[in-house]
Amino acid sequence: MGKQGVIIVAAGTGSRMGTAESKQYLKLGDKPVLVHTLQTFQQIEEIDSIVLVVGQADLERCRDYVDHYGVTKVKRIVTGGTERQHSVLRGLRAMPEAVEWVLVHDAVRPFVSRQDILRCLAKARETGAAVLAVPVKDTIKVVGADGAIESTPDRRSLWAIQTPQAFRLSALIQAHEQAAAAGFVGTDDAMLMERAGYSVHVVEGSYTNIKITTPEDMGWAEWFIQSGRGEMQS
Repeated sequence: MGKQGVIIVAAGTGSRMGTAESKQYLKLGDKPVLVHTLQTFQQIEEIDSIVLVVGQADLERCRDYVDHYGVTKVKRIVTGGTERQHSVLRGLRAMPEAVEWVLVHDAVRPFVSRQDILRCLAKARETGAAVLAVPVKDTIKVVGADGAIESTPDRRSLWAIQTPQAFRLSALIQAHEQAAAAGFVGTDDAMLMERAGYSVHVVEGSYTNIKITTPEDMGWAEWFIQSGRGEMQS
């Protein structure tokens, strides 16, 4: 059975948080958001390797985090590119040779559960590619440039995509390299796999697997930690 690794993407800066510090380094409870995320994957026996992708200026502090918090599964820390997609490809190329299956996960999703991670990975091993997602709760409207509603998609077919996203490593590298050669930039890794002709399957996740992006998200995350619900779920 091929080994399983995860790329934690932490190279972004983000502007919607409105803080001088990048959101992945903000304190959540007693430690940075990024550390919560790293510890989640550190504690999963089925994960063999972690590659952390960070900004050039953050290399040293991330090395310190790994040492201080004992995140021994981090095999490499590499610098990211100008777009998230470029950062992921650098992470993919840094994966240890023995890794066959890879998860790609946002550093600012610290509340993903062990159960959902393993279900996503299992579906990828079964089908080749899988992503965590949740059904959309709200009615969605397609709106034109003039602000007028053009259509209302059937909500039953709409899902909000999360991370991790899981793939065969060799297939994801190929999809990334094809996109790079064509100058194509997608919004997530699943989009690149779809573009390369692969079928990507959805695994229903949890609404608590939020991406911390705005001050409101951070407030919710603090409450989640303080209530005791922010510990990794089995």
